[in-house]
Amino acid sequence: MSSPEVVEAAAALLGPRVQVGVALGIRTTYRVGGVAALLVTVNGEDDLDALSEAVRATGVETLVVGKGSNLLVADGGFAGLAVVLGEAYGGVEVEGTTVRAGGAAALPVVARQSTAAGLTGFEWAVGVPGSIGGAVRMNAGGHGSDMAATLVGVRVVDLRTGEDREVPAASLLFDYRRSSIARDHLVLQAEMLLARDHQAAGAATLAEIVTWRRAHQPGGTNAGSVFTNPPGDSAGRLIEAAGGKGLRIGTAAVSVKHANFIQADDNGRADDVYSLMLAVQAMVREHAGVELRPETQLVGFDPIPNAKSKVEG
Repeated sequence: MSSPEVVEAAAALLGPRVQVGVALGIRTTYRVGGVAALLVTVNGEDDLDALSEAVRATGVETLVVGKGSNLLVADGGFAGLAVVLGEAYGGVEVEGTTVRAGGAAALPVVARQSTAAGLTGFEWAVGVPGSIGGAVRMNAGGHGSDMAATLVGVRVVDLRTGEDREVPAASLLFDYRRSSIARDHLVLQAEMLLARDHQAAGAATLAEIVTWRRAHQPGGTNAGSVFTNPPGDSAGRLIEAAGGKGLRIGTAAVSVKHANFIQADDNGRADDVYSLMLAVQAMVREHAGVELRPETQLVGFDPIPNAKSKVEG
């Protein structure tokens, strides 16, 4: 977290571009949590230059928010600078089998537009409520595919150095729900290479994915999968086998529909969600000897241990 002096210095440099004391938890899909000391919405290259200059000059801690679909912000908030990409970076362009999408573009929008253009390979994203930028960083995926499967490259700005460059997908070190995109990197655009949908099956696939998600995953205030799946197993299965389904701590509960989802009550507490994550992790460790690794990005909390599981050896 940044000191009050650093935050004040960053605010002075950003001037009218910055908002002070902005509710941040409400911008996440959990809809719980505290405020950000500062928040900047990047609406163009001038904003981007000013933001990078302020970060370099002050060293203020940054947090790229995206759609907030994989964030849990502590009730104590974030003592730094939250960054949101504006509509200028939310466009989608289809040219042949190439799709270029801004970092702020919503995954379901990109999935539907690419399918409508007669392309296949991105249908999996129709049920993921995140942004392109966040999906690249986390190598988001589902239904047998992920970002790495079709990504050609990205435009990335390093807010710490000001470096603005095109990075090929092969250099992003993709792994399961991981990439080399760092916390201070802002993904402005992604280019994907899809395939022609010769069978015209894309629309049906979209509908099937939406139906499957409604049947198997809960709605409401959650951030999707809480833990990544360990090799050869399912985090949801492990949590259910350990007796975690339906477990509640305060205003947070493990979903009775899918054990790898945690639901937050209306006007709930982010700290309860965090405590429940710790409790679930401990239950699985005790029951199966597996150390679940959190997929949810934690802001303002102590890191949850990522000890190597006994199953992995």
